Amino acid sequence: MKFSSFVRIHWAALRALLVLTAITGLAYPLLVWLVAQIPGLHDKAEGSILTADGKPVGSRLIGQLFTGPAGKPLPQYFQSRPSAAGDGYDPLSSGASNLGPENIVDAPGKPSLLTQVCTRSAAVGRLEGVDGSRPFCTGGGVGAVLSVIGPRDARGNVVHPTRVVSVNEPCASTPAPFLAGYEGVRVECAKDREDYSIGQIVPVRGAAPADPVVPADAVTASGSGLDPDISPAYADLQVARVARARHVGPEQISKLVAQNRNGRALGVFGEPTVNVLRLNLQLDHWYPLPG
Repeated sequence: MKFSSFVRIHWAALRALLVLTAITGLAYPLLVWLVAQIPGLHDKAEGSILTADGKPVGSRLIGQLFTGPAGKPLPQYFQSRPSAAGDGYDPLSSGASNLGPENIVDAPGKPSLLTQVCTRSAAVGRLEGVDGSRPFCTGGGVGAVLSVIGPRDARGNVVHPTRVVSVNEPCASTPAPFLAGYEGVRVECAKDREDYSIGQIVPVRGAAPADPVVPADAVTASGSGLDPDISPAYADLQVARVARARHVGPEQISKLVAQNRNGRALGVFGEPTVNVLRLNLQLDHWYPLPG
């Protein structure tokens, strides 16, 4: 290659580098910064930070836990929905559990999605003093699932059960399975290290109401694990507990919930929500704890 051609090619490359640096390294960031200064966008660009006594306590866009020692919910605060992000609401571990609706059989040390939902629903029921039962859950708060063993028909369904096991109730932790018998066969508890996948997996609906008292967002995590909002139904469920803890009337707490209720985006997208952090900050402002 001639020296003149070498110089011309590299001079063109240098000019392209300078132009792209000016556009992508200077002009574009400056444009984004200017757009972020527009009223209505500036707060979001700054992280939508909420403060208490002049100190930042969190973002309106990122949820957080309101728990005490050993992860127990603090009764004076509204509780967020469950989170699968790290140990809970960890922005560096944002993500979901990636468990689907067919995940109903527990693995050693790893409860199924169904059992997680059942356990959470029972815990919320105890905390709020309501019925925490829901379909396909045992009274002990695990998935009501049987492994039915026996000969099968052409479709793969067991026609004459010879053995039935409650797969999510290990013998070491339950005095008796949630169901005494199934199609004339006694139901057994699950024995350690036994594989029941040979059987037909049958979830049992049970006698729980079709519309549980504990709403769905109280027992399921969001896709990001960082959702800062809960449904109005879950907020209303917590009003009585928070009112008792703060020694005020439920109607006063309900009024705060209503003030922090957000409608659907653009009036049509999504569902109404309540921002948990903002609501709890207002609780501390208007109804501080005694002493």
